[in-house]
Amino acid sequence: MDLTYPAEAEEFRAEIRGWLEDNLPDGWFEDGFEMTDEERKEFNAEWPKKLFQGGWICATWPTEYGGKGLTTMQGVALAEEFARAKAPMRGDFFGDTLVGPTILQWGTEEQKREFLPGILKGETRWCQGFSEPDSGSDLASLKTTAVLDGDEWVINGQKVWTTQGHHADYCFLLTRTDPDASKHAGISYLLVPMRQDGVEVRGITQPDGTAEFCEVFFSNARASKDAVVGGVNNGWKVANSTLAFERGQSATTGFRRFAEEFRILKETAEANGAIDDPMIRQRLMVFYSKIQILRINGLRNLTATLNKSKDMGTIALGATNKMFWSEMHKAAMELALDIFGAEAMLVDCGPEAGGWPGATRDKRREGYPVSPMMSSFFFSRSETIWGGTSQIQRNIVGERVLGLPKEPK
Repeated sequence: MDLTYPAEAEEFRAEIRGWLEDNLPDGWFEDGFEMTDEERKEFNAEWPKKLFQGGWICATWPTEYGGKGLTTMQGVALAEEFARAKAPMRGDFFGDTLVGPTILQWGTEEQKREFLPGILKGETRWCQGFSEPDSGSDLASLKTTAVLDGDEWVINGQKVWTTQGHHADYCFLLTRTDPDASKHAGISYLLVPMRQDGVEVRGITQPDGTAEFCEVFFSNARASKDAVVGGVNNGWKVANSTLAFERGQSATTGFRRFAEEFRILKETAEANGAIDDPMIRQRLMVFYSKIQILRINGLRNLTATLNKSKDMGTIALGATNKMFWSEMHKAAMELALDIFGAEAMLVDCGPEAGGWPGATRDKRREGYPVSPMMSSFFFSRSETIWGGTSQIQRNIVGERVLGLPKEPK
């Protein structure tokens, strides 16, 4: 494992840091900085434009498609500096982190020219149409269908847990296009417009009052014949690429939000006396130790990527990482409740929004004054589900890494 960064990456880091200092709001780096609701609304509207002007959205993409063509190490320095500054780095997560790279890898030239500019500018919003009410972990059993009618696909079915579906312009959708093929072989990956009569989106209200999860109903919805990414009936392979992008974006930055949470938990425990409980101290140090493991494993993954290494250790890291951090965070949020006390779970109480990492997301949509800890607690539960449930990840580790017998059907 190499812990040093080349000189050109460090020079690039200084350029990014200077840009952030020049473009973030006055006072951003000062302790206790806060924005009013109106200031945050204005920031959220203007920041994607500044990112686009600076060329930072999808900066690792090839220059011919609007990116900067950054090297791997430049991309790492970019992500680290934005994480250090706690500055939003993207226009739309589903667009620039999931479907954008998928289109780059699998899409036709026409699809790249049509969809990538809107992602780069932060103008097009996307949602992910994978899970269904009866097809979550067993995603290949999905039942949503797409039937070719002339030059259009006619889509019928239901998706669920579609984050930001009520705001999306497009959905990257898994559908069954060959009902007679085996369940993995008859799936296609479609880019479907959401703003049409055949699409109904219903928000699912969560325990914290927010409703960013949605269920989506397709009733004779339509998409162009050319909307298939990666070829008809090749959607399973394409979807696995998307999931790989989802799980692999934060090798050297993912630990930072947990480190900030640890700092807040430690300081709070010291202030309210919870630190005197030996079990609280032990659980805090377990959290700290796992954050350091996550940090080191991120550097190991980065080194393997740079060296184009695919040894068994690298494979094992990839298989275990998502399960490791999501289970770690769930336990940490249970620790947070024991340190802050039960009132942290009240909708209008809990830690002040300014310090808690979850407060960087907009938790006041739909008019609910949501406690950032409450939202983070519930979100930590979902982290063990989205992107691969812990149960399925354990099967993958057992069968593919450890060589154990497959789970009985």
